[in-house]
Amino acid sequence: MIIAVFVILLAIFPLTDTDIWWHLACAREWVTTWTPVRTPVVNVHEYFQLVVGFIYGLGGAPLLVAFKAFLWGVVFALFLRPRHAARHAERHPELVSGSASAFPALTIILLFIFRYQFEMRPVLFSLLFLGVYWNVLPWLAKEWRESRFSVKLMACTVLILAIQWLWCKCQGLYILGPIFATLVLCANLLESKKHRALRVKFAWPQVAFILLLWLMPFLHREGLALFLYPFGLLDRLLGLTPSAAVFASQIAENRSPITLLVAGENRIVSAAMIVLSFAGMGLAAWRLYKARRPDVLNVTLLVMASLALIAERNFVLFLPVFLAMLPTFSKQPKVATSSLIPRVHLPTVYCLLPTFFILGLWARSLSAYDYSMVAYQRVPVQAAEWMAKHPHSGKLFNDDRAGGYLALMNPADSIYIDGRFILKTADFFERYLDYAKDPALFMRDADSLSIDRALFPLQYYARWDELMLALNQDSRWHLVYRDEYFVVFDR
Repeated sequence: MIIAVFVILLAIFPLTDTDIWWHLACAREWVTTWTPVRTPVVNVHEYFQLVVGFIYGLGGAPLLVAFKAFLWGVVFALFLRPRHAARHAERHPELVSGSASAFPALTIILLFIFRYQFEMRPVLFSLLFLGVYWNVLPWLAKEWRESRFSVKLMACTVLILAIQWLWCKCQGLYILGPIFATLVLCANLLESKKHRALRVKFAWPQVAFILLLWLMPFLHREGLALFLYPFGLLDRLLGLTPSAAVFASQIAENRSPITLLVAGENRIVSAAMIVLSFAGMGLAAWRLYKARRPDVLNVTLLVMASLALIAERNFVLFLPVFLAMLPTFSKQPKVATSSLIPRVHLPTVYCLLPTFFILGLWARSLSAYDYSMVAYQRVPVQAAEWMAKHPHSGKLFNDDRAGGYLALMNPADSIYIDGRFILKTADFFERYLDYAKDPALFMRDADSLSIDRALFPLQYYARWDELMLALNQDSRWHLVYRDEYFVVFDR
């Protein structure tokens, strides 16, 4: 519980992830760009968008930040429940895990380092649902193995099926649910001590349950397209096909933390991600070797660690699982004291010092946040207001990070691109990136596509320096708006 409270505090910061704005725009109505999109179009985030749109409508960005902070606290509370500590204590008496170690200094430091990973994104809902599976499915498996059918068993089964149905329209990572459930089922069947005939007899409800989880996408109108969505997402993440390679290599959050470290981006965070991912892989492999039997939780840790090494965006999937499985020695030495002074555990002292220090840094960081809870450094807050007051007759070109915010604040002006790269072809995305390196190409396309306004960031994600210089020097283009973070050119 203390860890969860700490996570809630650290998750209080402005909406830095720019994709949240097109999610909010889609909650109002489906956002279309004036540039072509790939088909079929599957809004896999529909239910997530409806929830965040409702919260935003009630209290704007401040309430949405409070909501996401609370959900992140729930996520860590689910993964760090003491029942998992007890389970590992039985298997490894010399160790306890996660929440059993109460409030270790290492956990405090890790949460503080990675606090800006606690954003308002659909992955938050995926972790919330996976946390429920993490707690409920092992219990279900035990009940099935012992052939104890009850009302509670049926209620939990229906709960998981309902969650899976919702998850299918919250994020493409809904596939983690059936995968985790399949692992639990396989381990359950292998660990069953019943007679083989009885094991087969009571296996059929579990098999039917797993099949229903896998088939949940077909209960939505998108059907097959929704079922295939995670595989296309994986292709874009890994660059398995030539058409997906540009998305895997050019989108920062799709790149491996190893690649980011070599490129000199976010050195401390990237290095910490690499170290922790390898530590998680090593811990899981060692426990699986020592146990000599399948262990779903350690297999899950191994998979999440591998995913974290593949792409930076996957680290948030790994962190709560890693902390839940993190061992500490259960025997705690005490500080020698006189009989008049209460004895204090050394780990308590070691935890309090970094806790107070980090809470002080957190409190200091609050003073730097804008009360609007909108990261105006990353989205064109003032530029969007100016553009709404100064309409143009042609088409708009915009940086992809600004697309969602512009769609929400100025829906009458159709955008060029937003963060939904999966709806764009590789050729289109590559040409979009080429504009930053070849201003002449942009000039030609601006003429043929009737582009007469362009918005660029000056600081965060700024790749447009060469193009902006060319526009400044071209007599047909004029700088019509500028603030500290964004510029607008009109033709």
